[in-house]
Amino acid sequence: MDHAQFIQILCCATLSVLIITIEFSLGVELDTLSPNQTLADGDVMVSPGQIFELGFFSKSRYLGIWYKATPDIIVWVANRKNPIIGSQVVLTLSQNGTLVLSSTTMIWSSNSSRPTSNPILQLLDTGNLVLVQESTSEIKWQSFDYPSDTRLQGMQMVQSPDGPGMDKYLTSWRSGDDPSDTGDVFVYRIENHGLPQVIVSMGTEKKYRSGPWNGDFFSGLPMFATLGFKAQTVFSNGGRLISLSDPYNASFIMRLTMNYTGMLQHYIMNEERKGWILVYSVPADSCDSYGLCGPNSICRNYKTRTCECLRGFMPKSQKEWSLFEWTNGCTRTKPLDCQKQDGFLRIERIKFPDTLNFELSTSLSNVECGDKCLKNCNCTAYAAPYFTGESSGCLLWIGDLIDVREFTGEVSTSPNSDKKRRGLTRIMLIATSCGFGLLAFALLGLVYGSILVRMRRKRQALKKERDELELPLFDLATIATATNNFSRENKIGEGGFGPVYKGNLSAEEVIAVKRMSRTSAQGPEEFKNEVILIAKLQHRNLVRILGCCIQGEEKMLIYEYMQNKSLDYFIFDQNRSALLSWPKRFDIIMGIARGLLYLHHDSRLKIVHRDLKTSNILLDDNLNAKISDFGLARMLEGDQTTARTRRVVGTYGYMAPEYAFYGKFSIKSDVFSMGVVILEIVSGKKNRSFRHPAEYQNLLEQAWLFWKENRDLELMDACYNNSYVESQVRRCIQVGLLCVQNVAEDRPVMSSVLLMLSTEQTALPWPKKPGFFSQQSDFSERGASGSGEASICGLTMSEMEAR
Repeated sequence: MDHAQFIQILCCATLSVLIITIEFSLGVELDTLSPNQTLADGDVMVSPGQIFELGFFSKSRYLGIWYKATPDIIVWVANRKNPIIGSQVVLTLSQNGTLVLSSTTMIWSSNSSRPTSNPILQLLDTGNLVLVQESTSEIKWQSFDYPSDTRLQGMQMVQSPDGPGMDKYLTSWRSGDDPSDTGDVFVYRIENHGLPQVIVSMGTEKKYRSGPWNGDFFSGLPMFATLGFKAQTVFSNGGRLISLSDPYNASFIMRLTMNYTGMLQHYIMNEERKGWILVYSVPADSCDSYGLCGPNSICRNYKTRTCECLRGFMPKSQKEWSLFEWTNGCTRTKPLDCQKQDGFLRIERIKFPDTLNFELSTSLSNVECGDKCLKNCNCTAYAAPYFTGESSGCLLWIGDLIDVREFTGEVSTSPNSDKKRRGLTRIMLIATSCGFGLLAFALLGLVYGSILVRMRRKRQALKKERDELELPLFDLATIATATNNFSRENKIGEGGFGPVYKGNLSAEEVIAVKRMSRTSAQGPEEFKNEVILIAKLQHRNLVRILGCCIQGEEKMLIYEYMQNKSLDYFIFDQNRSALLSWPKRFDIIMGIARGLLYLHHDSRLKIVHRDLKTSNILLDDNLNAKISDFGLARMLEGDQTTARTRRVVGTYGYMAPEYAFYGKFSIKSDVFSMGVVILEIVSGKKNRSFRHPAEYQNLLEQAWLFWKENRDLELMDACYNNSYVESQVRRCIQVGLLCVQNVAEDRPVMSSVLLMLSTEQTALPWPKKPGFFSQQSDFSERGASGSGEASICGLTMSEMEAR
């Protein structure tokens, strides 16, 4: 070998050593770790999809896993209790499958009790560091069994039946740069004393709780339903929640972190994988602070005074309460008396009270649950604990009610609200595509729980109420099942009383359920009034009531179901109005007249309906008219013909002038409403929302002026031009005008109305001006504005008196 060749070989060798030295100084990137290999400080192991990295971080060195795109987000730490002093640190894998982290001494070990032949260490795209047997790919050890402060997709939280040493939970870092889990740190774990929930605690002090699991989500975390987190899976053993996880989905990246500040934060990585969007965090507001308001109170963060005593309770210390010191909470205004029959008050849209002392049954119905509570002198409330498409089971609270909060139905937003909305939409679409099926909840709004709190009730009032209801009583569970738990799909309408639902008691028996709304202007008195009156009325042109349901705050009326809905559904719709020919419309007018005649003259009671209108006329399968909605009806005594009220109720546009202005009502008030209904049926126009390009102020004025000018047939609805009988149409218009005359004494009684409608030979009197004519119509229009079709209640007549 000559000198030149020797120099060339020496240079190549030097260059090779230099390259190796540079590579070592930059660190090695591994995809696996085999026995006798080491992962040194500066080296990293990368998951196959380049999502996660394993390596060393911080000044005091820790072995951890982080996102490659955002390396400041550490999701797992091996040696949290033992930081490494110095940089001479390596991770090795022994021949028997034990991971050892050492410096001058051993710092941390995987302590695998399952010897492994041919072990190999891999970092998966889920963020799970796994030690597998190479020949079988069986996992012998995994980091997911030892969570740090972050739960990743596919990682389980566990409350082990084998003892607390096997539990899996999240523990926050001690501070923003200290991963240790000793001292004052927050723990996020499953708490289960028979009914599971998740809690955040520090030491023995509970800071936050989710509320109990109801079969789909936690009652205090309704966003699980709203955001599509039905993806969570639950494994139960004897009714206990054992583990909780988010199944892995490669199309998006999520994490749940127990922050060192005590915040539990759920993030999703943005589409560019360069940053994170905060989906939600808890505690979200002051009402999420555990037991903020003390026992027997409710927290409402949207009110000036955040804490209020539950109804029937008062502050234990009024002085402390006035100083916004709520810790001692509330006590009952009057003690419960077990010898008397108490009632229940329904409280909705809440997080269930903490289950510190409770009884749970999975088989009792709602009615049986309430009865069981009443038999236990220490029972303070009950609820259906499970959400499985219909309410089920029985949960009783014994003693004080702790940590109750009300939800407003709003999800708080972050400064990145636009990004968050995109992220949430992405989550919901993914959840739906994976078959998790809670997108409907996202569209319909949040899902909340309700409980029934036991209240003292006077026995006399209860007995009187039950005795007065001469109707079959349905239990709440039966009605909830029949209406698919009052689902949106079963809702068929809504009025002043509340929503109306279609229900199926059986394949053959279909019902309509009127459920009194919490915000209804018509309260318990109107409910009782309708039950008492309509139960005693039987006529083919009155809707038939089948029974009622009274349980806690729930009040419902059960009616025969009308397949063809209400009259206004047809006559005011451009397409459906053609389905009602003139002969059918005339039959409907006659049916209403017969029903009203029965109320005024032929029944054993003399009833003034006070809210007769097209939406309260229901149509059966054969389009026969049936008068409904007797909540505002009143009974006249003996020979009484007129009564006065200081509270005007009804619907403007159908109300007689003397009633709207002075609170005077009589059978002639209903006759006025009947006249409006007749003219609306003939014309297909609404009196209340009447608009005409000419000088007419309302439908009544147009009808009267047309009749005076012998143009009355111009009032007809064009859709029945080929089916009308001219003499019947003219007679109906004239009778309608006689019914709506301004002065009550000028109007005919219903027996005369029916006779005039049915007898062609009878000569009809000339009508006078209708009520609310010309300038008076302004009052009608003002009263109607913004009120929709629902009945109005509560206009108090405090100054006006008849003269």
